[in-house]
Amino acid sequence: MTANRPQRPQPPNRPSGGGSSPELPPKPYEFVSFPQERPNLQRPAGHHKYFSDRLHGTLFLTLKVQTSLHVSTGVVVMGSDIGNNRIPLIKTMVQGVDQKLSIQGSSLKGCIRSVYEAITNSTLAVVTNKYKRDNKYPNERLPCNDKEQLCPASRVFGALNWQGLLDFNDAKCESIGSSTGFMPSLYRPRPDESSAYFIRGKVAGRKFYYNTNRAIDKDQNSGIPVQQAGREYTFKTQLHFKNLTAEELGTLFIILGQDSKYTIALKVGGGKPIGMGTMTTTIDKIHQPQNLKQRYSSYNLNQSDELIGEKLQQFIKENIQAAHSRLIQKQQLEELAAILRYPTDREPPSGMY
Repeated sequence: MTANRPQRPQPPNRPSGGGSSPELPPKPYEFVSFPQERPNLQRPAGHHKYFSDRLHGTLFLTLKVQTSLHVSTGVVVMGSDIGNNRIPLIKTMVQGVDQKLSIQGSSLKGCIRSVYEAITNSTLAVVTNKYKRDNKYPNERLPCNDKEQLCPASRVFGALNWQGLLDFNDAKCESIGSSTGFMPSLYRPRPDESSAYFIRGKVAGRKFYYNTNRAIDKDQNSGIPVQQAGREYTFKTQLHFKNLTAEELGTLFIILGQDSKYTIALKVGGGKPIGMGTMTTTIDKIHQPQNLKQRYSSYNLNQSDELIGEKLQQFIKENIQAAHSRLIQKQQLEELAAILRYPTDREPPSGMY
């Protein structure tokens, strides 16, 4: 954390990292502070044309599970329905007819957007109504509601009446089947009982759970059965982008762990307090049409439009440099990187969750 960050009072006899009450063990999260300056609100690029001075294309991504992953469907089925006769009932993930797990594109979008908001000078996408009524949020951090005046994250990911410039595909597992984990009961956050959530009566910032070196897995007698993707499972997906500036695309690269100075990993799905959901990202290639008119007059992709190998790495590096010089908030990135850094030797919490 940086020296300029406001210091929050800590409950007695508790290490930093927040928590739900002084009686419970500290929870493995921290807050990324808001920038001091107000967000820079601008009109978005629009969807009416592809601008020649902006970037368009597709990222081909491989996501690798580092700690067990569960993205819930909200559906509980009999274990025998998914091929596990030892478990009477189990919480499911999305699974196709080919028995391959999927991660919904909306889950990936939400995960990536939350980081993008934190490291750029952006508003919050979602706020709690109770805290809004009680004036707990800084006014400049309330969600954008005018599509002509949007913060950096809203211009890219969308806002009220604005679709955004990114399209996320579902990520599909490369292997067939799934594993079973046993998740302990997780307690709801209790921000009203902890001073860690507030600074001078206002919310402290954006909350993120730490990446850890493993996930807690209870046994069948004391845990909740969940269908999950185990460690080393890999998923493939595509992310389509249009009308992005170099700094906007470079910020995405940083979030996807491509900046060697900030080796971060995503936290996806449920079980974050117990270390679940850590995923690292590899950009396999980028398809970036050089001639858009030709692209729409032919069904065949031009191989010269693909960035791979050294050209790909140079392209990523150049856009990351643009992000650091024109968009990234350095203090907030350093705070976030301390939480999401991976690899890590940080252990998951023990005791109550």
